[in-house]
Amino acid sequence: MMRTLDQLFECSTRSLARRTSRRSLLASLGQLLTGAALLPLLPFDRSHGARAAQSAPATVGSDSCQYWKHCAIDGFLCGCCGGTSSSCPPGTTPSPISWVGTCHNPADGRDYMVSYNDCCGKTSCGTCDCMRNEREKPIYRPSRNNDLNWCMANANANYHCTVSVILGVAEK
Repeated sequence: MMRTLDQLFECSTRSLARRTSRRSLLASLGQLLTGAALLPLLPFDRSHGARAAQSAPATVGSDSCQYWKHCAIDGFLCGCCGGTSSSCPPGTTPSPISWVGTCHNPADGRDYMVSYNDCCGKTSCGTCDCMRNEREKPIYRPSRNNDLNWCMANANANYHCTVSVILGVAEK
């Protein structure tokens, strides 16, 4: 039995070697590695349960999806996950890269530039899911798109929650 199996593998290996070259094998391996390296750049869908979160009545505090500075957020609010609306919970680190949005504050009538940073290092929080896409740009403008997993820049790429940090008043 083993001799037959050895002969089958030897015959198929020799047949493959006659049909292909080392260069084509290296080219195929290079394509595979390039595809694997580009995999983290694909969009990351966090929209599960978004309809339920949007339909639930909410107060308009800083831990609410309807709060004005959450106009372009996509993810779990860190204020519900052990942090605040502008600081990550203990045990997580903010991603060094983020997306930005311009949100209108109805209290003072001004527009503010807001940075949205994913907090990384723990598994997903799972509470206060908020998906708002005001003025979101297509994926070819990643700095203005919230559908990417921004935790890929961290050593631990697990997404936990998202904070919104006011950068300043938007100029017109």
